[in-house]
Amino acid sequence: MTHDLLIRNARLPDPGSPRALVAGDVLIRDGRIAAVGPVEAAPGVPVLDAGGKLARPGLINAHIHSPGNLMRGCLDSFPLEIFMLYEVPPLAEARQAARLAYLRTALGAIEMLKLGVTTVMDDAFFVPTVSADGIDAVMAAYRDSGMRATLALDQPNVVEYEKQPFLADLISPETRAAMDAAPRQSADELMDCYAHLVGKWHGAADGRLAAAVSCSAPHRVTRDYFRRLSELSRARDLPFFVHILETKTQRVFGEDMLGKSLVRYVDDLGLLDERMLVIHAIWVDDADIAILAKSGCTVAHNPVCNLRLGSGIMPWRRLRAAGVPIALGTDEATVDDTHNLWLAAKQVGLIHNLSRPDWRDWPTAPEILSALYDGGARAARRPEQLGRLGVGAAGDVILIDLETPAFVPLNDLDRQLVYCETGSSVRDVIVAGRPVVRDGRLLTFDEKSIYAEIAALAPKLAAEMAALRVEAAKLEPAYRAMYLKAMARDVGMERRGGQG
Repeated sequence: MTHDLLIRNARLPDPGSPRALVAGDVLIRDGRIAAVGPVEAAPGVPVLDAGGKLARPGLINAHIHSPGNLMRGCLDSFPLEIFMLYEVPPLAEARQAARLAYLRTALGAIEMLKLGVTTVMDDAFFVPTVSADGIDAVMAAYRDSGMRATLALDQPNVVEYEKQPFLADLISPETRAAMDAAPRQSADELMDCYAHLVGKWHGAADGRLAAAVSCSAPHRVTRDYFRRLSELSRARDLPFFVHILETKTQRVFGEDMLGKSLVRYVDDLGLLDERMLVIHAIWVDDADIAILAKSGCTVAHNPVCNLRLGSGIMPWRRLRAAGVPIALGTDEATVDDTHNLWLAAKQVGLIHNLSRPDWRDWPTAPEILSALYDGGARAARRPEQLGRLGVGAAGDVILIDLETPAFVPLNDLDRQLVYCETGSSVRDVIVAGRPVVRDGRLLTFDEKSIYAEIAALAPKLAAEMAALRVEAAKLEPAYRAMYLKAMARDVGMERRGGQG
């Protein structure tokens, strides 16, 4: 069901002076923006009085993993390779309930909507295997929330010790045998799951819901499956989510196991193209950056996650200078501990200042906002529709109270959006012309009932985490040895303190 809405008395950027604001209106017809500026009365169209609040496009979160939504605050900071023992335990056998998938997805959607995030790219993993009811639960939660969501199935299909350097020689024969026997799905089984996702959900809810594809990472799947995902991406013009060179360990894996960087590996397979959303891209060298730029892909930058896991500092300026589009994400609530895209944007404006001594190379507020909006829209393969307030764009609008400490006095809107706003000034959120948050109150979910149901599950979830800690402790010595061996390798760059 599409929606009409007239937003009256908003503050809008002045076309003649980008740093000034003017009074104006936004007319949304059939879920799309039909007019911006002074708008005449539209008979029969509901009116929302903005009361002088700032109208901005809804934010686009270019990368999350919704299954981590119930694990915020559970773990100390670990390197990725250790952290994943808890996130996706390699020997897990029991499939998680569909209702749990619905609740945790709903929890993330509630948080994002109230912060002004209207679109999310969810790279969801399923432990230990994907199922149709799990897919349906995630997409049903997004449908009910009222936000836009693009879902991919982040599911490796090679044995655990083949995804890491050195690990096969560091684990016991018994552990190797257990990993060999752990549940995993064939390419045919996973493509059947994609047939279900695309057939049932792509374009559902009047186009709010969409499918993407994901291989998790190029070294975590068979080449056959990787190619088949690429074929599906090209045939249906779907975004393709791929984690590439998030950690130094992955750089070492490429050198030792493939004889090349993972960027070069994907490019040599002929699979790196403009549909690909390359996630992280931290341990890339100049040759990798040139390949990324030539491909037309987009990079999803997750600065808070990268710090929490100690993965490193993405070479922001080198990627930007090469012409690589950058989008922003929060990754998962386990390693960002929020889905607050405002805080991720601010972190971009801080951490990269340590990479280069010349402050003229540091990220600027307009660049960061461009990553939030233009990069996110490109990642979603909807550059003409998302991330802008213009005729023909999606009717996704957030209203920001300018009478808050973040904006008083209003000195420079772009800088204050990046460095001062935390999401607390967001008052109203409209998606496709439908108000989903009004005066800070969510209109779609019954928040209290969602929270109560999750709270009732808390003892069970705590017991499961305690059991995970026991199992992870058994594997951690081998993974720690692998990680430290990789960290000792000279790979010709440093991403844990600069050179970006």
